[in-house]
Amino acid sequence: MRRKIPSTAALAAFESAARHQSFTRAASELAITQSAVCRQVATLESFLGVKLFRRSRRGVLLTEAGERYGRAVRTRLDEVERDTLELMARGGAGGALELAVVPTFATRWLLPRLAAFQRVAPGITVHLTSRTRPFLFDDTALDAAIYAGPAGWPGTESRFLMRETLIVVGHPSLAAKGLLAPARIAGLPLLQQSTRPYMWRQWFESLGLSVAHDMSGPRMELFSMLSEAAADGLGVALVPPFLVEHDVAQGRLARLVDHEFRSDRSYYLIYPERKSENPGLATFRDWLDGEARRYRTAEGLE
Repeated sequence: MRRKIPSTAALAAFESAARHQSFTRAASELAITQSAVCRQVATLESFLGVKLFRRSRRGVLLTEAGERYGRAVRTRLDEVERDTLELMARGGAGGALELAVVPTFATRWLLPRLAAFQRVAPGITVHLTSRTRPFLFDDTALDAAIYAGPAGWPGTESRFLMRETLIVVGHPSLAAKGLLAPARIAGLPLLQQSTRPYMWRQWFESLGLSVAHDMSGPRMELFSMLSEAAADGLGVALVPPFLVEHDVAQGRLARLVDHEFRSDRSYYLIYPERKSENPGLATFRDWLDGEARRYRTAEGLE
């Protein structure tokens, strides 16, 4: 059965005109005449049976239906362009993996290991996109995600990577005379992660302490922000050890308490069920599983 799909020329003309809110600018971008853009848009509107633009004193404006369709078309054309560039770059060989990642884990744990994956699978390119919250794979072009939190996303499978552990770090001057007693931490400015307001409370409770102001302090979204603020002397931070090992070794940060707190979160590789047999994803999944096992063993996290 023939697909009910408009011509790509019409879609390209519409997407450009919708993005610029101008037929003239679309014509310049596409290197065609303004009348050609008008004809392509008119052809598309006729095909759809829906008006996509309306005239105004300032030129053309998208209708409500045009705005919705424009966003959808732009996403699809971006995907086609990305796939085309990927195919051209590789001459038809290999493939690409679109991976969503939490920024801290990607920067400090995954990226230092990706060169090893490239040696194992030189035909697979891994593209990274920052995502800190759950999402629906059907609404994206993503193949998988590395996420810290519950893994039971609808319609997905998951592979456990590691439990999250947190340590307290601060400016090296705070540890000039050695490690601090946990009670001393309560008297210092507590740097808070905005998405996890009870993190310090859980840390104190794991040591049998109750602190009245455990939710007070500057709030920041990412672990990387917390570690930088701690290095600048703004307070003390709870962060994963792999994030700060280089800063501690270089003397920018110091570990302040001899206690590793296992939070209620774990890192997982999550992917749609329909992609579980994807060869590129399967190769990456097996490699990542091996790397995570070695890390858990080395850090005593098994």
